[in-house]
Amino acid sequence: MAAQSQYEELARQLSAIGAVKREMGRMLPQDCPPASAGVLTLLDRHGEMRMSQLAELLAIDMSVTSRHVAHVAERGWIERKPDPVDKRSRLLRLTPSGRELLAELAERYTQTLARYLDDWTDTDVGHLIELLARLRTSFGDCRIRAHHDSPATTRTPAAG
Repeated sequence: MAAQSQYEELARQLSAIGAVKREMGRMLPQDCPPASAGVLTLLDRHGEMRMSQLAELLAIDMSVTSRHVAHVAERGWIERKPDPVDKRSRLLRLTPSGRELLAELAERYTQTLARYLDDWTDTDVGHLIELLARLRTSFGDCRIRAHHDSPATTRTPAAG
């Protein structure tokens, strides 16, 4: 088990990740804020879904999710279609334009990481990937756990 001082330093480093995330967010197109990119990424990863499922995955209130969905729908990146199982509900899914944007964002992210980490070895990058994946595994699905463990979903500075 690591020493208390190591956990304290890890907490500081995780909090500082916010600066990395903000820098990565700067490379997004003007009309695609990080929340919109998050909506598109989740729809790409999980496929079409109801807004309630998207809100749960985002770990945010339904009204906030609705604003994010309206933003991406207005730009033609997603479409809302009637749910065949429950006509009162809508299913959200990516459009070809949304998929094109995600491909562009992936390329921008990759180029940005390559630029900032150009002095890292392949081994260093591999270790970072391995350790971040291990960290996420150790925590499990934090968003779902936080949602079920507390009456109000809160975000910590490290969650950025």
